[in-house]
Amino acid sequence: MARRDDDFVAFVDARSGALLRSARLLTAGDQHAAEDLLQTALERAYVAWPRIRRKGAEEAYVRSIMTRAAIDRTRQRTRRGEVVTDEVPDVPVHQAGPEDRDHVFALLAALTPRQRAVMVLRYYDDLSEAQIADALGCSAGAVKSHASRALATLRELSGSDHTDLSGVRR
Repeated sequence: MARRDDDFVAFVDARSGALLRSARLLTAGDQHAAEDLLQTALERAYVAWPRIRRKGAEEAYVRSIMTRAAIDRTRQRTRRGEVVTDEVPDVPVHQAGPEDRDHVFALLAALTPRQRAVMVLRYYDDLSEAQIADALGCSAGAVKSHASRALATLRELSGSDHTDLSGVRR
């Protein structure tokens, strides 16, 4: 049991910063929701740690849990009567930098949870379509469809021919 705990603590120490940044993007910039999301994912990962460790897919597993939990969280919130708005600040988008983080979060908030997850996993975490499909439990074609729709939405909202999320600090 001590070895399991040591391995898990070492993983959390090494990767929690990067995972928290991804969680923040998945929650469209809500720091508290991101912390809750990461905590939930780490709790679930701890329970399955021996199995995850044997497969050597620790981070992929945690990202998958986090992504699915973010999607489920949004579904639950809208079922409880909370309304997601389409209002996005009317600010032109340029090459994103640290000073533009709030605007990027607003753009991400305009996407559906699955679209947001695909965009974060593809352009921030740099996963392949196959890895994203595996994380979301869907086909590569569905990943491409979500990405295409998300990019179209981001282009429309930003009023540009391309949207680049690479400037968001990792």
